[in-house]
Amino acid sequence: MSPEPPHRPSFREAVRFWFKLGCLSFGGLAGQIALMHREVVEQRRWVGEAQFLHALNFCLLLPGPEAQQLATYLGWLLHRTRGALAAGILFVLPSAILLWALSWAYVAGGHLWWVRGLFDGLKPAVLALVAAAVVRLAGKSLRERWHWGLAVAAFVALRAGVPFPLLVVGAGAIGWAAARWWRKSAPPEPAAASPSDSAPAPSAEMPAATLGRAVRVSALCLASWWLPLLAVGAWLGWGSVPFQQALFFSKAALVTFGGAYAVLPYVGQQAVEHYGWLTASQMVDGLGLAETTPGPLIMVLQFVGFLGGWQHPGSLSPWAAASLCAGVTTWSTFAPSFYWIFLGAPYVERLRENVALRGALAALGAAVVGIILSLALWFAGQVVLPGGRFDPWAALAAVLAFVALHRWKWDVLTVIGLAALLGLVRMSLGAA
Repeated sequence: MSPEPPHRPSFREAVRFWFKLGCLSFGGLAGQIALMHREVVEQRRWVGEAQFLHALNFCLLLPGPEAQQLATYLGWLLHRTRGALAAGILFVLPSAILLWALSWAYVAGGHLWWVRGLFDGLKPAVLALVAAAVVRLAGKSLRERWHWGLAVAAFVALRAGVPFPLLVVGAGAIGWAAARWWRKSAPPEPAAASPSDSAPAPSAEMPAATLGRAVRVSALCLASWWLPLLAVGAWLGWGSVPFQQALFFSKAALVTFGGAYAVLPYVGQQAVEHYGWLTASQMVDGLGLAETTPGPLIMVLQFVGFLGGWQHPGSLSPWAAASLCAGVTTWSTFAPSFYWIFLGAPYVERLRENVALRGALAALGAAVVGIILSLALWFAGQVVLPGGRFDPWAALAAVLAFVALHRWKWDVLTVIGLAALLGLVRMSLGAA
């Protein structure tokens, strides 16, 4: 007996699910994709297996948070525009609200000894998380010798000061050229073999991939993306911190290939050294906060925006400026994702079969390994050598956290919780 084919849920049922997903999506990209697959494909049977994998491949080609884009695309697949908006917004809304509250608690309680103890404990765990990401991605992305060379070149180029956007474009171009002119054949795509792989009945026919549709989608999405940001600039001034953040994080959203860890060296360098929105130590604290909340890890950028507004409020109160900057940062980070999905959804099948694009993605993945290694070294300097002095406790804690994550396969939240608890104990004993 063949499995029952997928079915389309009601819009209300889907909205309840997307909100639940936003509240439970811990574990980073891998955990979020696994959760969506289990819920949407295996249990609820809203989408077929092959269709889910095709959607995932499409989202991996896009800049920005892949898990949020996957949820947005699945929402579009089920209920078109309103489904995409519901899925994409609800996937990040719980984490945005929670991280805003945690950011406020961070700036309001930073002078308390126990708060400092918790964050001192989080920093070695954050370093271990980044190091584990390097090892994990290297195993998946560095499949050929030239991939290793590209990773090393990306690391050296970033340390030498090559701009991050130029590095991303260059790596993609190398991979595209390699796949187009040097690779003789591409592995065949798996075909759907059962009713469970077929698509559910959509709420509307698939729109045609025409130039007219692309122009209409571009005009509407770009206006929705930029009009609120331009309004902030007209209100507070084009040189104000909120508008500077709008420009900076919109640019970052265009080059965020390879996940949050890949873009953090660029964000950290610019936000800390160029703009002075926060310190390097606060940047590490923000990543620790983002690791403890559901949703995409790229939500750490909201913390960066919040701290920038709090410490540079301009004509507003610190609380108002921080809240506005947090909203501007989140909007600038995630609004482009809806544009990519609405614009590219009709092209999914064509992109899936494009060998050159798959080659560009493979090259980006290799370059990302070198980029994240640069981030790991930067974090190591902040955590293990604070103020230029070696901290043996932080070094030991980072090594233990790495072993727990990589060797013993402990859950991320467990490692972070234990690290925070150890930091609290250390501070209470006066060892700091």
